[in-house]
Amino acid sequence: MLNRRHLRVKVLQALYAYHQSDNKEIKQHEKNLLQSVDMVYEMYIWMLSLISEVVSYAENDAEERKNKHLPTAEDLVPQLKILENRFITSLSQNQEYLGAIKKYKVSWTFEPELAKSLFTILKNSPEYAEYLQKTGDTIQTDKDIIKFIFKKVILKSMLAEQVFEDKFIFWPVDKDVLQALIAKTFKNFSNDDPKLNKLAEVTGNWVEDREFIVNLFQQSVRHDQEYQEMIGKKTQNWEPERIAMMDTLLMKMAIVEFVNFTSIPVKVTINEYLEISKEFSTPKSNSFINGILDKILYELKADNTIKKVGRGLIEE
Repeated sequence: MLNRRHLRVKVLQALYAYHQSDNKEIKQHEKNLLQSVDMVYEMYIWMLSLISEVVSYAENDAEERKNKHLPTAEDLVPQLKILENRFITSLSQNQEYLGAIKKYKVSWTFEPELAKSLFTILKNSPEYAEYLQKTGDTIQTDKDIIKFIFKKVILKSMLAEQVFEDKFIFWPVDKDVLQALIAKTFKNFSNDDPKLNKLAEVTGNWVEDREFIVNLFQQSVRHDQEYQEMIGKKTQNWEPERIAMMDTLLMKMAIVEFVNFTSIPVKVTINEYLEISKEFSTPKSNSFINGILDKILYELKADNTIKKVGRGLIEE
């Protein structure tokens, strides 16, 4: 699921889009931010649907084999036990999943060869042959073959990778979150009664997390010029064009958390943005951001500007 670091990245992406856009309508960018979170859930639903498509293709494959010019005895009596897979059966009856399929208009008709190519890989794998011969299947063994389809067939497919990258702009960034959501789904689907199996949630507490990202975005925009000047005073020896835009945005977001988020410890804020900088900015950004934030933090503490409460005490 999306943790606070992932959510900070979503805000960073929204701020970057805001500063790059001629449209400075905050509400529109705020809407785009929330949609970017919802898009993670949509991507999750599309992936579950693709897993189901791959399994369902077993029936198409069986028909093709029966209709071959010279079908073998095995072609005429194909093994279709995967169509009764408990995970897939439960998923197909899950009302939340069915509602999301409808909401996002999920259909793989635009890429008809994808399920076929993925099933072919599955069909030729020793893991699938072992699954077909296994007896006494349980919900766990049924989940094991679905995990194999997801991890070793779909995620290893260049075609599937390209399809998701084309459809979801933040696929490279959100891919890890998707894997966590699918893993959570496997954990949740542990009952033979489909009504007891739940989909994963995109965040731990959406009410709190929504407030967090909207507030972080709004405050970063509202205090942009003020915090730009604050950063400028500490980077006078640097030519402005030499400072990466991502570095500046990350520092402004950190200052917003220092000043406006009373329950987030200062050290947590600094560590989070240093980690994000490793992935989204330059190789030298980490030490640069750390140095500038240390100087700004020293002044903010001296001015008694930072007010932390409870577990968020400054020195924690």
